[in-house]
Amino acid sequence: MLYYLIIGLQIYCAYHVYKNRNNMYWYFIIFFIPVIGCIIYLLTQVINKTDVTQITEEITTIINPTKKIKELETALKFSNTFQNKINLADAYAQNKEYQNAIEHYENALESNFKDDPHTINKLIICYYNIQGYDKVIAYAPKIDLQKNFKETLFFYGLALEQKGELELAEIQLRKIDIRYSHYNERLELSKFLIRNNKKEAAKEILTEVITEINAMTNANARKNRNILSEARKILNEK
Repeated sequence: MLYYLIIGLQIYCAYHVYKNRNNMYWYFIIFFIPVIGCIIYLLTQVINKTDVTQITEEITTIINPTKKIKELETALKFSNTFQNKINLADAYAQNKEYQNAIEHYENALESNFKDDPHTINKLIICYYNIQGYDKVIAYAPKIDLQKNFKETLFFYGLALEQKGELELAEIQLRKIDIRYSHYNERLELSKFLIRNNKKEAAKEILTEVITEINAMTNANARKNRNILSEARKILNEK
């Protein structure tokens, strides 16, 4: 098995040399130093410096998430721009420090970008994560969620449910009931309907989800197997 993997790697690298008209000596390196030669070629010719830098930054962020935040805090102190505020807020949100993220998003909106829809959308998500349902409901009408941020309708709908606005909640949640998409949200819609004694409507959605996934190619069906399993479980329990 390993032998065939090495052969496949050599063929890929050789094709890349040919396609990109790289120096002929790469053929000798790839075929006469099989594994090491291929690795050297991939690192120097296939993966560019931008990719390496990006991968390195992502690994650093995972290992030490506060490092990125400190760097962005320094950048903001040096230059108090809208983008620097957003970058820092995004880092806080990524680190699930939602209260800090909210502070910087709202501070960014105090500038000339007070109606920036992307920032408002991020605020809605952050407020939902700290159970700030009133704020979610206040911010949601300020932007066109259905046109530009359809996934956020999910948070808006659930926030409305938390405040007892069940009819409005269902209206928002049903906007993301679109065939062959939004499977997690549609499962939550079915749970919402069950919670509110609309079991037949929930059954219809669950049946559609199951039918859609069963009709997919094997590869796509495998990607959605957890959704399929949960949909069947909810349907059986209902």
